[in-house]
Amino acid sequence: MKHFILIQGGTSKLDNEPNVSPKEVFTHKDNSTLLICNIASPISALNILQNPKVCVSFIDIFIQKGFKLKGFARIIEKNHDHIDVLIKFFDPSIISIFPIKSIIHIDVNEVQRIMAPSYQIFPSRAEDFQRKLAMKNFNVTEIPPYEF
Repeated sequence: MKHFILIQGGTSKLDNEPNVSPKEVFTHKDNSTLLICNIASPISALNILQNPKVCVSFIDIFIQKGFKLKGFARIIEKNHDHIDVLIKFFDPSIISIFPIKSIIHIDVNEVQRIMAPSYQIFPSRAEDFQRKLAMKNFNVTEIPPYEF
């Protein structure tokens, strides 16, 4: 089964004005380091320079479960000495498509499971049921895999 992940990154300025924006290209360096390509996130990058505390959520949009990661971020600019080392963690076929302005390097210090409130309201609801319900609500039709 394919997973359809939505990733959102949350930052805030020093005055605590929040900002949330979708992120498209991401990977992990190790068990406590998340790497996100800054493709079109100028506000996130500016906020991180002011306030390195960040929160990132990963949600499987059909089963409506995922993870929230908190940590401290820094911006690795394209001219940084180690940018080439970090770029190698990404799938070359994906990063060749997007113009990468910088890499958001996050040292993760907290991980929490998150889920839609319906799991609390209907505790016996299974993920498969939730997925089918979400696909129906989003008007998505599952296409069987192509067989050779």
